[in-house]
Amino acid sequence: MNKEQELIDRLIDLAFAEDIGDGDHTTLSCIPETAMGKSKLLIKEAGILAGIEVAKEVFRRFDSTMKVMVYINDGAEVKPGDVPMIVEGKVQSLLQTERLMLNIMQRMSGIATMTHKYQERLKGTHTRVLDTRKTTPGMRILEKMAVKIGGGVNHRIGLFDMILLKDNHVDFAGGIDKAITRAKEYCKAKGKNLKIEIEVRNFDELRQVLDLGGIDRIMFDNFTPEMTRKAVEMVGGRYETESSGGITFDTLRDYAECGVDFISVGALTHSVKGLDMSFKAC
Repeated sequence: MNKEQELIDRLIDLAFAEDIGDGDHTTLSCIPETAMGKSKLLIKEAGILAGIEVAKEVFRRFDSTMKVMVYINDGAEVKPGDVPMIVEGKVQSLLQTERLMLNIMQRMSGIATMTHKYQERLKGTHTRVLDTRKTTPGMRILEKMAVKIGGGVNHRIGLFDMILLKDNHVDFAGGIDKAITRAKEYCKAKGKNLKIEIEVRNFDELRQVLDLGGIDRIMFDNFTPEMTRKAVEMVGGRYETESSGGITFDTLRDYAECGVDFISVGALTHSVKGLDMSFKAC
């Protein structure tokens, strides 16, 4: 089992534990165990669909006899009235999986919709929108899946799959040169093949990075578009470049037109609205 699937399985198990506990006594008290039925996923708001594959896993893990019929797949544009899937099985199972499935799909679809909106704003440039670690605890893997479904790019998944030397790392390490040198020595000593990215706060720090080298990407933190254009010119294509810090939908394209490779946007995951949908008997 890969790391991604392991995290999804643990999330689903925890979600059922917190929701069902020792039993869904409402359903168990009024629905016969032998009752069979169908429910449809009904879209109530336009957006980008995400979470179908995870929903199938929710149903499978709860009751492997449930039959899922998918009519619209992840990544598709949906509109009110669309029915992406119909699920058939025990009514008790349909009722007990409903909320978890909707929580996941509404959240993921909201993120995919937001990401699509941001990436569309960048059309005509080579810049890609990146997510961040500003995610819901325990749901990061699903939220980052949703960003990819929406057309964005995942930054690092966590603290383990990339070295990102931010301002605090630089300050505690004693400067740009020490932070980069130690990161390279660490990777060599540990046999780690990790990309190294460093955040710079001004042109002096940028010059230090360019003089030292040995990194893969440079992040311009809280630069203005004018500063970003100059910084991109200074880098001259030697390293990947990323803009971060206070960038909104309205200013997004201004940064992209400076030639930066990536723009990281925390809003893709930390404050997104779920896409409206419901799961109704049919």
